Amino acid sequence: MSEPEVLFVCVHNAGRSQMAAALLTHHAAGRVRVASAGSEPAETVNPAVVTALAEWGVDISQEVPTKLSYEAVAASDVVITMGCGDACPVFPGKRYLDWQLPDPAGKSVAEVRPIRDEIDARVRQLLAELVGQ
Repeated sequence: MSEPEVLFVCVHNAGRSQMAAALLTHHAAGRVRVASAGSEPAETVNPAVVTALAEWGVDISQEVPTKLSYEAVAASDVVITMGCGDACPVFPGKRYLDWQLPDPAGKSVAEVRPIRDEIDARVRQLLAELVGQ
């Protein structure tokens, strides 16, 4: 069986979905394919998010927010939305989760850390469900 594919989606693809994708990629170590996208992507990733992840040795400084596509959703086994509302297309047979998390936009690094920590806990739980660890 091939690796499960997970897509993280939020509005701007500059904070929550970028953190989730980076953390799942980090923890999965090649056992899960990971993508992220936004319904209305920002121009850059939130600098406080970049800093908060860098504190853990996860570098997303070169990431660029990506526009959500039907193809990305169609290719995914699990789609995790984070406040993108009705902008996320729904395909039969996909597993959908909606993670209610504060938006890190406009927040300081200190304010982003608890969001990062919550996303990390959820990502670790998802990884355990997907690949048993």
